[in-house]
This record gives sequence, C-alpha cells and structure tokens, in this order.
Amino acid sequence: MATTNPLQFIQQVRAEVAKVVWPTRREVMLTTVMVFILAALTAVFFALVDIVIRGGLQYVLNTFG
Repeated sequence: MATTNPLQFIQQVRAEVAKVVWPTRREVMLTTVMVFILAALTAVFFALVDIVIRGGLQYVLNTFG
C-alpha cells in the first residue's frame, strides 16, 4: 500500500471536498418538510393499524373469553 505524507493527504482531502456539491437552502428546506410530512403520515398509518389490531383482538377475546 502506497504511503502519502501528511501534506499530500491534506491537499488531496481539500481537492475532494472542493468537488462536493452542497445543497441550496431551498433544497434543504424542501427535503426537511418532506421528511416531516412523511413521518406524520407514517405515524398516522401505524396508529390506524394499531387501532384495528387492538379492536380485532378485543373482539376475539370478548367473544371467546
């Protein structure tokens, strides 16, 4: 494995970081809003599934218990 001295390593890291395309403020805001919306929809979905399963289980237990 080839070794690189620390100065070359730092220069290579800076060159790679310069290639990074950072998102704009608008892109960050849109993706953040999308994450919150999808998290809320997921929470509602699982709450409804929980209510249905709980209701079905209570029905079965009341019927046979």
